[in-house]
Amino acid sequence: MRALAFFVFVLGLATSAFAQDGGALYVQYCARCHDAGQPRTPARLALMQLAPERIVAALETGTMRTQGADRTPAERRALAAFLSGKAVGDTPAPPPLKMCAAPAPAAAASNWSGWGLSLANDRYQRAANIKPDDAPKLTVKWAFAFAGDASAAVQPSIVGDRVFVGSVPGRVYSLSLRDGCVYWTFDADAMVRTSVDVGDAGGSSIAFFGDVAGNAYAVDVATGTLRWKRKVDPHIVARVTGTPKFYRGRVYVPVSSVEEVIGASPQYPCCTFRGSVVALDAATGEVVWKTFAIPEAPTPRRKNKVGTQLFGPSGAAIWSSPTIDEKSQMLYVATGDSYSDPPADTSDAIMAMDLQTGAIKWWQQMTKGDAYNLACGGADPTNCPDSRGPDVDFGSPPILATLASGKRALVIGQKSAVVHAVDPDEGGKILWSTRIGRGGALGGVEWGSAADAQNIYVPLSDIAFKPGGGLGAMSPNGAVGGGLFALTLADGKEAWRAPIPGCGDRPRCSPAQSAPVSVADGIVFSGSVDGHMRGYSTRDGHIVWDFDTAQEFTTVNGSKARGGSIDVGGPAIANGVVLTTSGYAQWGGLNGNVLLAFSVDGK
Repeated sequence: MRALAFFVFVLGLATSAFAQDGGALYVQYCARCHDAGQPRTPARLALMQLAPERIVAALETGTMRTQGADRTPAERRALAAFLSGKAVGDTPAPPPLKMCAAPAPAAAASNWSGWGLSLANDRYQRAANIKPDDAPKLTVKWAFAFAGDASAAVQPSIVGDRVFVGSVPGRVYSLSLRDGCVYWTFDADAMVRTSVDVGDAGGSSIAFFGDVAGNAYAVDVATGTLRWKRKVDPHIVARVTGTPKFYRGRVYVPVSSVEEVIGASPQYPCCTFRGSVVALDAATGEVVWKTFAIPEAPTPRRKNKVGTQLFGPSGAAIWSSPTIDEKSQMLYVATGDSYSDPPADTSDAIMAMDLQTGAIKWWQQMTKGDAYNLACGGADPTNCPDSRGPDVDFGSPPILATLASGKRALVIGQKSAVVHAVDPDEGGKILWSTRIGRGGALGGVEWGSAADAQNIYVPLSDIAFKPGGGLGAMSPNGAVGGGLFALTLADGKEAWRAPIPGCGDRPRCSPAQSAPVSVADGIVFSGSVDGHMRGYSTRDGHIVWDFDTAQEFTTVNGSKARGGSIDVGGPAIANGVVLTTSGYAQWGGLNGNVLLAFSVDGK
């Protein structure tokens, strides 16, 4: 007994030292970003909800792989143990998945493939099979657990009876829309943040998606077998965040990056990434063309005060899915900010490219001189560009709409909280601009709007944080943010606005509506950082349905799961079902790991 007690005592000392080493590493290398309330950087409280294996994966193959490359394997595991309170290997294995007993039936009447549903990215489901009067009857049909994950924020896709959805570890699931059973899974190299677009290529039905390691994938819809994989950009922090768009035998892949995060380090030669669109042959994955959003390649500019060579121009990441114009055979994208000096003329812009060749036909810049990286406002501003932001790039794609007059418009919301309409047939001429909030780095319009024949429906983030909070918690201010706005497509005038119900005294709650919205049969569906999914009447904005996803669910795959904040991905709607993931705590909200399917009376 004494020998056993001595062994436990020694083990405890070793574990304590191990955790202490991880704490020292965190203070030295991580705290200046994760404890400083930096935009684009998850707070320590969010990291503490992750399993140690997920933290190690982020440092080795995920978003933080650049920073993790400077640490030894032992140091990466020490950091994971310090943050999670567990050693790698202590996380219990998830229960087996519930596999489907029968093959998928023939395709049903309607689909929601890809991010914006249509080539126009309008997020407007014209055949939802949910009558407006039935919307208040929506209840949970089934729940699916991303077992072992601490986040769920990827937008699902629906094709017939099939549901496709990615996850933080990079696993892509093919599920049954009827009951959530699993047809197959596929493991990508890194986190999958995109939706899945499906099209016929090479004689088969293929699922297309991307990962945060900069890879695009084509997977057989029937079997989950890899058809091809293509690295679309060699930059060390390039990623595919926007959903690839399939059209007539090609896949158009937008490329973004997190270089504005690592660019904050004075020792990093900021910055050399340029956003791009890569057109791939859908059957083979071969590159047809690649067009950079900044035509000029970065060159050496100046050295910073510690002697590091800086480069520019850089940035103009493309965070969202391309929009396809069949009439003019154009592809439209919206770009992010610049990362370094000099600010590019094509950052914070709407751009038009020729579908066949990738040639840039025109662009319209909405915010000039917006060069920003995380050094701006951080503990060490050495690498901050001269303009110091304001970091109001585009995170959503332009919606191609036809107005009542017959004129066409590209309509889009910006992080500045300004919604714009430009004329695609007159070189991007500005038609109108309407402000709906204050905007900012995490404010304004984050991930996307929806439009029907009359209005564009715009969710507002404008998230705010309480001072302090400890552990870099970024504690949300429950009294600030949110709101849904309907603007008339013709002139941008406000048709109605719907303030979100407040958070009261609920902890870690924000009314911000940063997730993209979807519209179907007279209802706008909008998720919120407060964890609610709501349905609003398109007529006047009153709430007709409200479901709190921030609760525990019993799932079809035999494990418990929780919902949390809704962000990044919006609802997919088809065949009488509304699908959403729930659980995204990056900005101080609530973790979760569930996919929810809603139908009328749960049938």
